Amino acid sequence: MIRFRWSYAIPLAVLAAGGGLAAAPASAATSGTFSVTGSMNAARVNDTATVLPSGQVLVAGSGFGSVTLASAELYNPATAKWTLTGSMTTPREDQTATLLGNGQVLVSGGIGTSGTALASAELYNPATGTWTATGSMSTPRAGHDATLLPSGDVLVTAGTETAGAFSELYNPATGTWSAAAGGLAACGTATECRFGSTAVLLGTGNVLVAGGLAGTNSNPGTTTAAILYDPATNSWTTTGSLNTARQGQTEDLLASGQVLVAGGEGFTKHAGTPLSSAELYTP
Repeated sequence: MIRFRWSYAIPLAVLAAGGGLAAAPASAATSGTFSVTGSMNAARVNDTATVLPSGQVLVAGSGFGSVTLASAELYNPATAKWTLTGSMTTPREDQTATLLGNGQVLVSGGIGTSGTALASAELYNPATGTWTATGSMSTPRAGHDATLLPSGDVLVTAGTETAGAFSELYNPATGTWSAAAGGLAACGTATECRFGSTAVLLGTGNVLVAGGLAGTNSNPGTTTAAILYDPATNSWTTTGSLNTARQGQTEDLLASGQVLVAGGEGFTKHAGTPLSSAELYTP
């Protein structure tokens, strides 16, 4: 499954990079228009993009066909140019990248060169342009979600193929992972796990995880189920279901405190249908 990555707000512009079969030029939006900017050094798809405190954008990893990249590069909005930075310790695609409170970037999981999900994680230090390995997750994951909590910890959810932890917490101070207990914290079988769900931090401090693929690997289908993680109690509870079963959708917190869920794909009996529908979640 190709997950197109659109990078996120940089001052006064939005940067779009990669996500195709070749190195698509990045584009910057000004006054409601797109203009061509510098091209990346490598063609990338299923990569991650993270806005650093400096305003530069870190793009890491990629995979297509038999090629999985460990390389990373930086986009400088002031010069509209890309420069290579240190490569990850492990080639990976479909990983998550999370900017931590200390300015470093946590990359976790993804698909490795063997074609299977990874449990490993690593840290990028913008000050040195280098990567170092950190503690590994208990469960290999790809296409999962990562959410920075107000405490500074990182919650990862879903993306598991086999029995294991549905969700885990990363502590930047110790570089270790622990179980996010309760609810779907333990996946007894693939039926209880998910792919392609989305997660968003609510104004309440809870994390909403919605939709995704559930069921056995041989016959998965999209789900309408949604659950809430409460960091204060380290526990999960169910909440209102989606109106439409979907996976790979977007999930954005609005100024009103509501969450806009849009698009994605309905999937059943090995056939997917793109969705144009959208819905609102009210905490």
